[in-house]
Amino acid sequence: MPGMAGSLQQPQILEHTSKSLSVTIYDTKWVPSSARFVVLGSHPRNSGCIQVYELGGTEINKLTEAEKQHSFKCGTFGASSLTQRHLATGDFDGNLNVWDLDRLGTPLYHAKAHSSIVNAIDGCGGLGVGRGAPEIVTCGRDGRVCVWDTRQKDDPVACFEPATSDSTRDCWAVSFGNAYEENERCVLAGYDNGDVKLFDLRTGTVRYETTLQNGVCAVDFDRKDIPMNKFAATTLESRFHVFDARTQHATKGMASLSEKQAHGSTIWGVRHLPQNREVFMTLGGDGSLALYKYSYPEKRTAKEEDGSVSGVIGSVNMLASRTVASQPISCFDWSPDKEGLAVFGSFDQSIRVGIVTKLHKV
Repeated sequence: MPGMAGSLQQPQILEHTSKSLSVTIYDTKWVPSSARFVVLGSHPRNSGCIQVYELGGTEINKLTEAEKQHSFKCGTFGASSLTQRHLATGDFDGNLNVWDLDRLGTPLYHAKAHSSIVNAIDGCGGLGVGRGAPEIVTCGRDGRVCVWDTRQKDDPVACFEPATSDSTRDCWAVSFGNAYEENERCVLAGYDNGDVKLFDLRTGTVRYETTLQNGVCAVDFDRKDIPMNKFAATTLESRFHVFDARTQHATKGMASLSEKQAHGSTIWGVRHLPQNREVFMTLGGDGSLALYKYSYPEKRTAKEEDGSVSGVIGSVNMLASRTVASQPISCFDWSPDKEGLAVFGSFDQSIRVGIVTKLHKV
């Protein structure tokens, strides 16, 4: 049939295996350099749940489980070494904890990070990704964005918070980036009113800010360990945005594009493929996944009439999409080791392991 050969070369999103759970799933994370993954969430009695599973063929086998006082919202391995593989978590009571997955009784590190729920967390400087100290960033309903070095007790090494209580906005998303040398690192944050802020940790200042039309559910740099290249943000009402962060004009800011997905629901998250920074997955509120590729323009900068230089944005192309759940996809994590392998959870209380094929042809 005409066009069939071309369609067969496109990536496909396949469900490899799945497992129904009795908990609400808020985050899933691959344990680096292993076939294991972690599920973080909440029991029906509102206690916290850490579960560790192992993928064996088409079987998902539970290895260990721990129940804690407060429900877990988010987790990261990004500040840990490949040898230790310690998991940092944020919970609904505002706590930051770091856990040894083999000894889940007592956390290795604890800090009261926020006055209420920790909405998002990210790590950098561990796993051989990103230069500089191993650090964790958290954001919360209290509007604060805090950076933590677990070698130092109690207080964050940096904190960005609202100037007044009247200006407090719920911060929903954070991501590290620009960690290409020892003294450079930035944090990207997204807020419930649509604000996007880029904090420079070297200078302790806001390096860039803009406002999108809807609340920002997720932000993600294409890579943490390179000079700023581009990042994505997803919002309520089915929109995602891609920013070219290489060039920032004094008045025009960063060049960007905006796309609206047809499902019309919230885009809960975005994750760039570890093996190809131009490819990313978005998580739909209708239970769908959508795979995109970013293409650069012929020239990434343009000279303005006054002699200044502004950025030029490229374009995005959807490579594949598939509805995989009856409820929103709440979390998604690419395997750092095997290209195309992913684990994701949804609010139908199921975890799924998926495979995206033909990524090497993209």
